[in-house]
Amino acid sequence: MRIASTLELQDKPGQLLAALTPLSALGGNIISIVHHRDQRTSRGKIPVQIVFEIDENKRQFLVKRLEKSGIAVASIDEHPLIERESVILIGHIIHTDIKDTIDHIDSTGFAEVTDISVAMPAINGESSAYMIIEAIGKSELVAAIDLLKEIADQKDLLVIEPVRN
Repeated sequence: MRIASTLELQDKPGQLLAALTPLSALGGNIISIVHHRDQRTSRGKIPVQIVFEIDENKRQFLVKRLEKSGIAVASIDEHPLIERESVILIGHIIHTDIKDTIDHIDSTGFAEVTDISVAMPAINGESSAYMIIEAIGKSELVAAIDLLKEIADQKDLLVIEPVRN
């Protein structure tokens, strides 16, 4: 089972190793680690996102071992967003309610807009938006992009996708 988790680590040497040791001991396989050393949680700890694979029966043992080691498990999710694509929208993005467009993608339950940057050179002119869409799998990402294209057609927006190999 692939799992995404956010851990909260103290800012002292050895904490990341302490967090990874129980995962290794239970036969887990690390897919990715993002260590936000320059950020702090509301409790003053460092957030670390880890995506890993582990036998479903060992998941609760892992959480208990982490907590016993003093590692706070802020979140654990069985459906991490592991596929990502960037797109560009061009048109009257703000005037056609960009929030509505984002809400449609986020409401799928399998994909969400995780980043957006909007350029609006003139109040009544066309604008552009760079968006990153993430999903739980490749087919779900394709479905989310297809949904975005349907919405864009209804709102007379142009969607530009990166070229896939």
